[in-house]
Amino acid sequence: MELSEQAIREQVRRALIEDVGDGDLTAELIPEEAHSEARVICRESATICGRDWFDQVFALLDDSIRIDWQISDGDRVEPNQLLCLLSGPSRPLLTGERTALNFLQSLSGTATLARRYADAVAGTGVKVLDTRKTIPGLRKAQKYAVNCGGCDNHRIGLYDGVLIKENHIAAAGSLAEAVAQARHHAPAGIPVEVEVENLQQLREALAAGADILLLDNMPPEQLREAVSISTGQARLEASGGITIDNIREIAETGVDYISIGELTKHLRSIDLSMRFTNAVAD
Repeated sequence: MELSEQAIREQVRRALIEDVGDGDLTAELIPEEAHSEARVICRESATICGRDWFDQVFALLDDSIRIDWQISDGDRVEPNQLLCLLSGPSRPLLTGERTALNFLQSLSGTATLARRYADAVAGTGVKVLDTRKTIPGLRKAQKYAVNCGGCDNHRIGLYDGVLIKENHIAAAGSLAEAVAQARHHAPAGIPVEVEVENLQQLREALAAGADILLLDNMPPEQLREAVSISTGQARLEASGGITIDNIREIAETGVDYISIGELTKHLRSIDLSMRFTNAVAD
């Protein structure tokens, strides 16, 4: 997942408008000519993500601010590790602090959780996927963070993949008809995925020619049977009720993918700290 500089800049611009509004009343207490140096420290073990968003905050506020990064996106860090050094005018450094840290700690939280899941299935060949359960307006940013943590992306939105669920089947009249309509309307090359809840539906979806089957809330023994029935006719994705504690067992059933809504839905920000090390007036 890649985001353009323009897209990141626009996300940051909106965040600054939300936080700064007509001006930073507290930063105005600092002499305009004051310059400062600061350092950002990570207070816990984490996988870092969000450098470009952090940089854009200060680039929009004052492009004379210098940021010297000690790590890259995707790097694992330990408690009290230095992430970057900053230097420049004190006022914009103070104004941008919270917005910059919000992006960095939130995206690092997603990357850190993704890394835990990626580590849990290492060596199985399974790809761990995210979902569309994302923060509105930050989907691509969160999916980029998932990649930084070593996991993969499911479809980005409704426009780049077909996922036929229970309500689609009911509206279309049957599973076979839903797949047929998807084949007719979807652009060439777009995979057609069908959610199935039991092995009978799995057989129906295979007969209808689905490319991917989403196996919803199936226990491990049923997943293994699904793999046996499918015999490579379609790729299989396990989903529902999967946690960090049972994902290894699910991965070892032979499915191709495991989708985890928690990757982007249950966000716990990483504990970061930005501290001024000195402040001098010109």
